[in-house]
Amino acid sequence: MPAPDVAALLIELERSDPEVADDARVAVEWLTGGEPLETITQLDVCEFLWYTLPLKVTGEHGALALALGRLLRLGGMERYAELCSSPVTARILRTYARGGEEAGTAAYQRALNATGVLPPDVPELHWSSIMGPEEMGAHIACSAALELAVVSGELVPAASAWKSQAEALTRRWLTAPRTELGGDNWVNRVHGERLNRWVLGRGAARRELAQPFEVRLHAPIPAPDGPRFPALRWLLELAALPGGVPLTRRHNIARSVVVEAAERFGWEMAGTRSESGVTALRALRRIAEHEMSAVTREGGALVITPEGRRLLDDPAAMWAAAAPVLLTPATGEREMETSVREVGLMLLLDRDDLPCGSFSERVTEVVVGEGWRTTTAAEVVAPLVELRHRLEALHLCEACERPSSEAAAVTLTPAGRAAALTALRGQALRPRKYLTIA
Repeated sequence: MPAPDVAALLIELERSDPEVADDARVAVEWLTGGEPLETITQLDVCEFLWYTLPLKVTGEHGALALALGRLLRLGGMERYAELCSSPVTARILRTYARGGEEAGTAAYQRALNATGVLPPDVPELHWSSIMGPEEMGAHIACSAALELAVVSGELVPAASAWKSQAEALTRRWLTAPRTELGGDNWVNRVHGERLNRWVLGRGAARRELAQPFEVRLHAPIPAPDGPRFPALRWLLELAALPGGVPLTRRHNIARSVVVEAAERFGWEMAGTRSESGVTALRALRRIAEHEMSAVTREGGALVITPEGRRLLDDPAAMWAAAAPVLLTPATGEREMETSVREVGLMLLLDRDDLPCGSFSERVTEVVVGEGWRTTTAAEVVAPLVELRHRLEALHLCEACERPSSEAAAVTLTPAGRAAALTALRGQALRPRKYLTIA
């Protein structure tokens, strides 16, 4: 059957109802953007009716939706035409009109999720809010595959097995070699696009620093052989014992445990022998408790969580969970401060010979060049000290004689280099979200 021609359909509609034809012309131009009608998907129709139409198109929205349905029905696209006149569409348009944009977009998201054609996040790829061309192509292709599965009855939205089935189909579609991609797959294409955008970054100095990493971060970074994260494993094993890690009345780690940690791992300890006096131990607890959810406070002790037990039993999972925390935002940190640590890691990976005094200066130069409005040399020091504490807590750098309160360059161990590359790759491939420079 030949594809429906929009111009011919509009002429046919104009003969019977000129006013409807005018509304249909406006709606279909917004829907297709001038592309052939056969290229649209259910996701396109839903997003137009439930988001674009009420927020961006002027006119009587209900009439525009019904007019579009008339045109789609003339073109033999009955399923899409039914969406235009469905109670769901009418309800969402009323919600926008009565409750405003926030209420309307919430109703739109709920309805879109219920269709079953919105590709879910999968381990290989979490979708961005801001998609580049490759990611948009992958998203459209996956949505079309899900739509076909729903129409054929292979998938039933809201069924008990729906989520796992939709994720499995999405993973297959994203990871299988595609003829139209020259044998490549969508995950590789999206990762390549994200990595390139990360390398381009903001500012000439940042781009120059990141450029060599585009090739180095293209493939997953192999985990190093041998034991890893000895202090983290020790803390989890202690938390797994009956009674867990004892805490003081102020919920700090007990002094006996602090002393044991400092002696066992060669960490600098202040005279008070408290948790706050051993910066590496304090960082280790934050990582384990707040960023990995491996331990939790129960009464007067830190006890291991199910996630912590899983990590203890699986060294590969431990590596995958712990290495990225070098760049995980700390509580209250802004994007700028994470950027400082990112730049610091790149410099440590390739410029271990930087004099101690010039390390923070070089980081400041790069980060200021990115355009952060409030960046000063003093603001760079705290994130770099935090980075050093994390490296020390996870045994990813060589012991340094300089006080741990200074933002001095350190020397990464082989495991530290692998962890730094792993953290940078995770940062480069993370979903892109809306960001305000501050």
